[in-house]
Amino acid sequence: MYSSGECQHIWDRCLGLIKTRVPPQTYSTWFQPIRAISLNEKALFLQVPNKFFYDWLDSHYKETIHASLREVTGNGLTVQYTVLLNDQAEENETTPIPLSVPVLGKISPLEGARTGMLERGTRINEHYVFENFVEGAGNQFAKAASIAVANAPGKTSFNPLVIYGGTGLGKTHLLQAIGNHALLKGYARKIVYVSSDTFTLDFIAAIQKNKTTEFSRYYRSVDMLLLDDIQFFQNKEQTQEQFFHIFNNLYQHRRQIVLTTDRPPLELRGLQERLLSRFQSSLTVDIQPPDLETRIAILNQKAASEGLDVSYDVIEFIAQNVKKNIRELEGFLIRLLAYSSLMQVDIDINLARKALREMGGIEKKTKFSIEDIQKIVSTEYSINLDSLVGKSRTKEIAEARMIAMFLAREHTDLSLKTIGLYFGGRDHSTVVHACRSVEERVGKDERFANQIDIFKNKIQNII
Repeated sequence: MYSSGECQHIWDRCLGLIKTRVPPQTYSTWFQPIRAISLNEKALFLQVPNKFFYDWLDSHYKETIHASLREVTGNGLTVQYTVLLNDQAEENETTPIPLSVPVLGKISPLEGARTGMLERGTRINEHYVFENFVEGAGNQFAKAASIAVANAPGKTSFNPLVIYGGTGLGKTHLLQAIGNHALLKGYARKIVYVSSDTFTLDFIAAIQKNKTTEFSRYYRSVDMLLLDDIQFFQNKEQTQEQFFHIFNNLYQHRRQIVLTTDRPPLELRGLQERLLSRFQSSLTVDIQPPDLETRIAILNQKAASEGLDVSYDVIEFIAQNVKKNIRELEGFLIRLLAYSSLMQVDIDINLARKALREMGGIEKKTKFSIEDIQKIVSTEYSINLDSLVGKSRTKEIAEARMIAMFLAREHTDLSLKTIGLYFGGRDHSTVVHACRSVEERVGKDERFANQIDIFKNKIQNII
């Protein structure tokens, strides 16, 4: 192992070469934040602020970094990364934990697995906490159950707790938030967070080194087991057998177990019936894709945490067009930062559209807009648009305004806040009141209900 001074000297020389090969803004955005933390005969270990940062470097500047390192050292050193967790972790770091894929070459699964968690140790990402988990209609119950478990591990009827949902919806965030909360409050001392893939690889390594007894003893000794993506246990008979006995031992000793999967336990195939029976008898909660308002809240929080100055119209544009999962939402925001840096332009709607097209996204196209709705209503009521969106409270204009707000809520994907902005900067509570008033009147006034139907037909017929 080289000294920290030698490590930093080599990286500084690499940075000197890189600085001559990339634009100044790119250098300051993507290379200045990197820290060299250790060096050995095989690899240089670099610390980056977050996983998105690593992904961007790996996909865009892998060869640039490799070439500079080769020129400086004259040998075939690889580069591996570790993600900064917090200041304390940085100060205490002695042996970096690399991300699974180094910049150059690939490590076979068993090469990185020593004797399982017995030597590897467990690290929960300290950024995954309940406080920065954005709550919405699709994840509210899952979050509540997770908090209950974190506050009383092994002491509730929610044992095991199974959280399921699609990729990138926040299962791993909740899983690690449980561990972080229980550790912080002192409710559990020995907590293990592990993915099912890592569990399997560690078990294989333990078999090869005749340490299965130690492997089993280690997992049976924990106060809380957080196991991610149990669907990958499918068709791994020996792993399932080992996990079944560990599961039973922990359950009988009232140790908390939390599992995640990408589908309901009933839909898991290739798992032993006795395991499925254990999962099905647990509390099972799901996480649904976030609605528009939740996506906007997630993006606002991400922009704030990354120190990005992104206008509300850009945030809403992203939320309307990137709907699949939270990971895509956050990744797209980082992509915009990269575009802005490389092209040296501000982040605006035009840049967002360009980035969306290039990543294969499809902007939502509708046959009508909120302006179309306002035009139809103002024409029908024989009032001008300025009056419709203005401050007038005459009965006729107020009625027209409420109907237009109601139709905008029904026929566009705009948030309540944005609809209010289109009506003279009114807040979302005004829009909510307008929609409720129209709905109540529709149920009581047949003539008014017919009028609303006429408006709806006119909107649907816009080409």
